[in-house]
Amino acid sequence: MKFTKMHGIGNDYVYVNCLQETVADPNETAKKVSDRHFGVGSDGLILIKPSDKADFEMDMYNADGSQGAMCGNGIRCVAKYVYDYGLTDKTTISIDTKSGTKYVDLTVEDGKVKLVKVNMGTPVIKASDIPIVADVEEVIDVPIEVEGQIYRMTGVSMGNPHAVVYINDVQGLDIEKTGPLFEHHSCFPDRVNTEFCRVIDENTVEMRVWERGSGETLACGTGACAVAVASILNGYTKEEVTVRLLGGDLKIFWDRDANLVYMTGPATTVFDGEWFE
Repeated sequence: MKFTKMHGIGNDYVYVNCLQETVADPNETAKKVSDRHFGVGSDGLILIKPSDKADFEMDMYNADGSQGAMCGNGIRCVAKYVYDYGLTDKTTISIDTKSGTKYVDLTVEDGKVKLVKVNMGTPVIKASDIPIVADVEEVIDVPIEVEGQIYRMTGVSMGNPHAVVYINDVQGLDIEKTGPLFEHHSCFPDRVNTEFCRVIDENTVEMRVWERGSGETLACGTGACAVAVASILNGYTKEEVTVRLLGGDLKIFWDRDANLVYMTGPATTVFDGEWFE
């Protein structure tokens, strides 16, 4: 199986061109290639497929083999892959995902994609649609008790569920302990990605993320979008937000009139390889 290792500000996946390759068991393959000691090493596996709905389809799997619905960093890498490897010559393309068709605009320099702007769609803040079990219709600055400690969270779905939590010390957080407690909390029936955030100013928020099925990652595109939406809903920031993740920065803009979220960031090719069972 030929593959390409790529990352979006450190959120790395193994990408396979399924216009040419066949992956018989993507769930097991994802677990094997993601292993950072015995495999390629990644946060998961992303298959690039033909689509009858869009220009291409993105089919993603987490490091534990579970199938994901959407990955903001991953979709930027898919866009870079299909252009850089000559699968398309268009600089505006559509990509089908499990959370709907996304539209991306490519910034090309010297024949290679440098930046990708993604229309991430409409944020979902209705609790039952995220889903979050709650007594209120929208979970905005709502208390949640986790192992005896009260946090305040805001729930947003950007194709997958996010709990955005504001804390004073993001860098000092023991995320390996706290992250799984949120992921498997009873109020999240489909588990949840949790963003632990600190507002720096009205245009900037820093975050760390615990992703369901993968653990802590250096970046999460849908998570950055959720953080921007949550920060705006709580009155912490303006509608254009720079989200600082461990792997780098993403620019997020929530167009309130159209109710669409746009994410802009880089995508990087690391190396090509071949996987032998």
